Amino acid sequence: MKYFGGCDVGSTYTKAIILDETGKIVADTTIRSKINSEVSATLAMEEVCKTAGLKDSKDLAYLIGTGYGRNKVPFADENISEISCHAMGVHITNPDVKAIIDIGGQDVKGISIDTDGTVKNFAMNDKCAAGTGRFYEAMARSFEMSLPEFSKLSLNAKNVIPITAQCTVFAESEVITLVGEGKPMDEIAAGIQMAVAKRCFVMAKKAGAVDSITLTGGCAKNDGLKQAIEHVLKLKVVELKTDPQLMGALGAAEYARQKGMAKQSA
Repeated sequence: MKYFGGCDVGSTYTKAIILDETGKIVADTTIRSKINSEVSATLAMEEVCKTAGLKDSKDLAYLIGTGYGRNKVPFADENISEISCHAMGVHITNPDVKAIIDIGGQDVKGISIDTDGTVKNFAMNDKCAAGTGRFYEAMARSFEMSLPEFSKLSLNAKNVIPITAQCTVFAESEVITLVGEGKPMDEIAAGIQMAVAKRCFVMAKKAGAVDSITLTGGCAKNDGLKQAIEHVLKLKVVELKTDPQLMGALGAAEYARQKGMAKQSA
């Protein structure tokens, strides 16, 4: 049995997946990214190979790097854009999904998927961290909560307190002021989620979303954001059976499997 790997080195987290020849996930891991992307990739690959019962990444028939630090994945046979890898990862998880909003640590992307899992169209917001994973980490700090706690805070809010600042730094300052004034924390959180959902509107349109969309990246686990997107965009958010944070690594591993199998049969 041959094995194939995908390593997604993100700005906040590094994810790695190993697939077998049939496309089954043999092992996966998610670690906090280090300052050095090569160190992040090495640690993730060491961990995922150990889980799969392999000596190291040299035992893989093919390895593809993707993400923010894709050029720094040791022993990778090649690297592919995270946009392409997220599209492929979602496609093999649920072929019916044709539109993605990928919310990473530092950017937001809207991706339209073609029938074969390739990218049909995409849009990207990488000029500002507002609405990204870093933004949510800052908001959680303002509430003195963990990210999972914050993601559920807005679910039962009766009202929404609008957050007007577009910049992460100013938004954090605005939120701290509102909390200090004793405003209901769930209603402030609802305002944050609605603000991010509105920022996703253009991305969803670029992705060609008509009636449904799926979320990838760590922020896809934010229940409050999913609720806000369904409310603002009037789109059903499709839940993925595989961890949405792993979609980039999964797509990279699938590309590795396809290329490795083709190379073997050539």
